[in-house]
Amino acid sequence: MRHGKAGFKLGRTTAHRWALFRNLLVALFQHERITTTEAKAKAVRGLAEHMITLAKRENLHARRQVLSMVPDDAVVKRLFDTVAARYADRNGGYTRIIKAGFRRGDAAPVVLLELVDRVEAPADGKKGDKKDNKKKADRGEAGATGKRKRKEKAAAASA
Repeated sequence: MRHGKAGFKLGRTTAHRWALFRNLLVALFQHERITTTEAKAKAVRGLAEHMITLAKRENLHARRQVLSMVPDDAVVKRLFDTVAARYADRNGGYTRIIKAGFRRGDAAPVVLLELVDRVEAPADGKKGDKKDNKKKADRGEAGATGKRKRKEKAAAASA
């Protein structure tokens, strides 16, 4: 029986599990949204909420406690400056889990773990521009092989 045994083991040793949690926390606070398995998201959600609550205290002891779990100075600075200020009036419920289907390789349930009230990226970002500016090559231009390429070479040579 599992009476009184809380937490997720995730099939890992203790050190590996805590390293995984630290990496997920850094990614979550850096990007404000991560895609991971449902079990990992549920395991790290409580830690993320606790880190935000500590960041709202804004004192040196709280910063050192957060640094023990989030070992990236830039991310901790961002957590204390922007994320904690965003949730100053909220008493919990800083994260949400959105189901996103199943992973292709092993059909594990995949979810989005994100911070609520996060600032959306602008729609006219650089990523969209790069895709729009690319022109797809015609089949005859790049990558044409076989008979078609030989015919085009012969037509160009005879002309």
